[in-house]
Amino acid sequence: MSHRNGKASTWRHLGLSEPEPSSTGEKPASGRTIHLDGLRGFAALVVYWHHHQLWAHDGDGGQTIFEHAYGYNGQYYFAALPGVRILFSGGHLAVSVFFVLSGYVLAAKPLSLIQRGDFKGLVDNLSSALFRRWLRLYLPVICTTFTYMTILHLFRIRATPETKSTYLEEVWNWYTEFKTFSFVFRGGGDPWFTYNFHAWSIPVEFRGSITIYTVVLAFSRFRATARLCGHLLLIFYFLYIADGWFCALFVAGMLLCELDLAAELDETPAILTKLRPWKKAIFYALFAISLYLGGVPSHSSDLQILRDSPGWHYLALLKPQAVFDYKWFYLFWAATLLVASISQIRLLRAFFERPFNQYLGRVSFAFYLVHGPVLWVLGDRLYAAVGWARVSHATTCPGWIDRFPLPRVGPLGMELSFLVPHFVLLPVTLWLAEVVTRVVDGPSVRVASRLYKRLLAVDF
Repeated sequence: MSHRNGKASTWRHLGLSEPEPSSTGEKPASGRTIHLDGLRGFAALVVYWHHHQLWAHDGDGGQTIFEHAYGYNGQYYFAALPGVRILFSGGHLAVSVFFVLSGYVLAAKPLSLIQRGDFKGLVDNLSSALFRRWLRLYLPVICTTFTYMTILHLFRIRATPETKSTYLEEVWNWYTEFKTFSFVFRGGGDPWFTYNFHAWSIPVEFRGSITIYTVVLAFSRFRATARLCGHLLLIFYFLYIADGWFCALFVAGMLLCELDLAAELDETPAILTKLRPWKKAIFYALFAISLYLGGVPSHSSDLQILRDSPGWHYLALLKPQAVFDYKWFYLFWAATLLVASISQIRLLRAFFERPFNQYLGRVSFAFYLVHGPVLWVLGDRLYAAVGWARVSHATTCPGWIDRFPLPRVGPLGMELSFLVPHFVLLPVTLWLAEVVTRVVDGPSVRVASRLYKRLLAVDF
């Protein structure tokens, strides 16, 4: 992959369009951050695997095993081991990583402009980014959910959600749900969009983006040290004073970006430069900690369950009063330490720079949006056919039940009858992701950019 293509991929498919050039026409270098694209792609694959694991194992109690700690209630499974469990039920950690990466990438261009003292370029960049952000995030959601809704209704497919009696009623239901879902500052109600439950993270992504733009602008005239202190204070506020875990994740990404940019200028804070002799050991330790914390039990928000979980009793004492759902506190540290350590460990950087992970990064947003509909329509039927029973199969796909039963041999999460359907499901999901990337995702970036330029005043 060329540096030019790597740069475009890193920015556009981390949920962003490629940064606008500054007034000098310069753009940020790509080699330093290309691994972030691969990390995002791999995280999207983890989300895919997590959702399929929970869906297929819902009827046999496997869901609770995956999302509880190893040894909870005397249940010991390889898939629940610390570190290993992330590969089976690491979807929540993957979403947390998405937010850290978004904070990093959203802040990179503005921070580089601040370092150069180009405040006019900063205003231009923030104006463009803020205008385009909602369109860039929501146009793909609009297109994919409307298409999914239409296909379900026209072909009378029994899936998630249940179809309405007429297409007009279906469209109206889609519209009333979406208009509420699209208002990111709503104060209550259900966060789910029933035509794609996994899109819950999109409003969170937009709110986090506004947090980044606001903080960048508010801190733009500060000294570098003051900005770093400000980021740390905000993280403390969002974790320990208010329940703003997602804002903390975005700000953590911005903090990591600030530190990386400072290192390029040889302006790393003195307190960190003193640790350089132990750099390698420190980052390997942080990586190990992130893998452990990333496997936080997530089946319930009941803190007593965490206290009763082997290996988590004392860690449960660290949970702040402000955080309602405890898992997001531990996932904040896991995701932040993971992104920080991967950037500094050569073997991990090389892994995420490999072609397959880069490909996943290129289609990651579309992959995230389409994997749910594929699971609910095709996946549900294939699982029913090979013997994975769900109560809903009697009404959604009775003709598929046990059509091609396969033996349920192998460890939990790696059973033969679970793996075989993915020879169909994964290629289909990747193919649809490629189509949506080309037909919807890419054009949505260009539409937002062109609309912004068309609306600019003449003297700009």
